Parts: sequence; structure tokens; C-alpha cells
Amino acid sequence: MSTPDPSSSPERVEPGFGSAAAEAARPAAAPAAATAPAWAAGLEQLGRDFIRERRSERRWRVFFRLLWALLLLTLLVLLIAPQIPSSAPSTPHTALIEVRGEIAVDAEANAESLVGALKSAFEDTGAQAVVLRINSPGGSPVQAGIVNDEIRRLKALHQKKVYAVVEEMCASGAYYIAVAADEIYVDKASLVGSIGVLMDGFGFTGAMEKLGIERRLLTAGENKGMLDPFSPQNEQHRAFAKAMIDQIHQQFIAVVKQGRGTRLKETPETFSGLFWNGEEAIKLGLADHRGNLDYVAREVIKAEDIIDYTPKENVAERLAKRFGAAIGSGAVRTLRELAPLR
Repeated sequence: MSTPDPSSSPERVEPGFGSAAAEAARPAAAPAAATAPAWAAGLEQLGRDFIRERRSERRWRVFFRLLWALLLLTLLVLLIAPQIPSSAPSTPHTALIEVRGEIAVDAEANAESLVGALKSAFEDTGAQAVVLRINSPGGSPVQAGIVNDEIRRLKALHQKKVYAVVEEMCASGAYYIAVAADEIYVDKASLVGSIGVLMDGFGFTGAMEKLGIERRLLTAGENKGMLDPFSPQNEQHRAFAKAMIDQIHQQFIAVVKQGRGTRLKETPETFSGLFWNGEEAIKLGLADHRGNLDYVAREVIKAEDIIDYTPKENVAERLAKRFGAAIGSGAVRTLRELAPLR
């Protein structure tokens, strides 16, 4: 009779031993099981934060794009709106156009703006007459000449009268414009005249000599350096420039005589460049009567309602100019900063 091999006999497990061993094993595995979910939760939170941040950036980006689009649309409307003519019939009125400050290409009183305003005023059937209210020391004879020519053309085309009303000053190029009017009204203390032409400048040759500065000027053409302020004055060049401004002066005189006709009481000083107060200007035939805008509209034109046709620079144009200037100055500053790197 053989004895059972202990190694081959089934293992006897005491009641409760297996469950106790399993329970003893669980605490060792528990930390690993708990660590994995914590790491995954942190990664998941990180992903949520990233997505939330990207969504926020995208929303702000869309917001600023819409804001810029709205701003550009507003600027466009402001730029276009003043240029849209009204289709409503105009009631009888006096059309006003202001001529203020220097008359020049880049000034408020420039030929392009004034001519545009004149056309609008003349073409309006409700405008009984046009009044130029002038307060200007003059400026470019070219700009003044363009306005003068256009006034005379529009008067003949539309058969409407034009009146010039002088406030403080109507001198030089401003008077060049005023003589195209049918009548000129002034205040007794207004300054009127200055029928002349000037060309001014400076010469620095004496100062340069004292400071030991040498002028090095190269020209292709013997007269290219004419009137150079850093070179000695050339008598031939001076005579040429004097002849040129004398010619422009004669053109000015011809325009004044054409505009004023027999009303002008010419004296040796009339075209000398002098100016007079309004009272004297009437005596000399440079002006016709005393009166202001309201008086002319009420008593002369018989249309007390006054509509201003003067082109005004709107908010959009001012913003555009400032924006352009800012970009320009920024570009210049950038170029200066980069210049040493070349």
C-alpha cells in the first residue's frame, strides 16, 4: 500500500486564508490604481484649459476683426455721405462760400475745393445768388486765377450774380478772386488791396563765410542753381526773376481792370502793392459798398436764408490724415532705426 505523495496532494486551504491573502494584497495594488486616474485627470484638465484659452483667443480675434470692419465702414460712410447730392428741391436762398486763410494747394482755401463749391452753388436752382465771404491775406496767383476764371465762366453759364463780402482782409490773391464778383462789400475797417507780386528768400553766404562753411553745388545747366540761398546772388538770375514776377503782376493788373471796369479810379499807388481800409477802398473803386453777409442776403439778394456750400473737412478725413501721418512717421522712424544696420 503506497503512501500518498505530499507534493501531489491538493493544497489545503484553511477557511478564511484565501480571502485574507487577497485582502492583504489589495493595499499594495491600490496606490498604483489610484495614481493612474490622478495623472489622467491632470492631463485632461490641462487639455480643457488649452482649448478654453484657444477659444477665448479666437473670440477676441473675431471681435477685433468685426470692430475694425465696423470702423472702416463708418469712415467710408462719413467720406461718401457729404458727397451725395440731395434730390429734394431747394427753397430760395443765398448760397455762401467761405474763402478763409491762405490760398494754396494744401490749404483749406484751394482751387479744387472752391471750384467744387461754386459749381454746386450755381447748379442749385434754389440759390438766388452766390456770396463769397472773404477773410484772406492772399496766396498762390495760380490758385486764385483758377477760381477767378471759374467764377466768370459759371456766371455766364447760369446767369447768376456773385457778391464778395470782405470781413477782416481781402488782399493780394484774395482780391484777385474778389474782382470776379459783380459787387464787393466791405466793412469800413476791412483791409483791401495789395495788388502786387513778391518772391522772397534768404541769403546765408555771409554767415557761411564766418563759420568757415563751404558750399559745394554741382549743376547740369548753368541756371539750375538759380536763387540758391547758399550761393552769392547772381545779377543775371535776379533780373530774370524780377522780369518773371513783373509779368505775373501785369496779369494781376489786367484781371483787376477787367473785373472793376470803369468803377476803378486808378492812381499811381493802385497797383503798387499798397492796401487800404474799406472806406478808402470804396473811394478808390476797389470796392463798391459797405455791408456784411446778412445785409447782402436780406437787402441785395432778397433771400435771407443762407446755405453754406463751403466744403468742410469731416471727421473721417481728419482721422484718415492723422492715421496716414502716424503711419508715415512710423515708417520714417523705422527706416532711421534700420539705417545703421545697412
